[in-house]
Amino acid sequence: MKQILFPPDEPTYCAAGPLLQCGASIDGSCASYAITAEALEDHFGARSCRSDDLLSAFHVHRGDIEKVARSLFEQTGAKDITLHSGHFRFAN
Repeated sequence: MKQILFPPDEPTYCAAGPLLQCGASIDGSCASYAITAEALEDHFGARSCRSDDLLSAFHVHRGDIEKVARSLFEQTGAKDITLHSGHFRFAN
């Protein structure tokens, strides 16, 4: 089983996505994941794609988001992933 860690760092807002970019570590190697504004709006109550709204929703639901990120890292073996709305449709 992979050791996947999520540092408590602040996500980086990327207006081009729009999305939030977050760091991770997989077995001691640098990794990252992003979550789209659409996913944060659809599943976590972000009011808009503005950075303040996305960050607010992210902070409230960080544990749930990291749970899905962990699962996708394990399933794919990738070091960089993007979480879309569909990844959360059936997540509990």
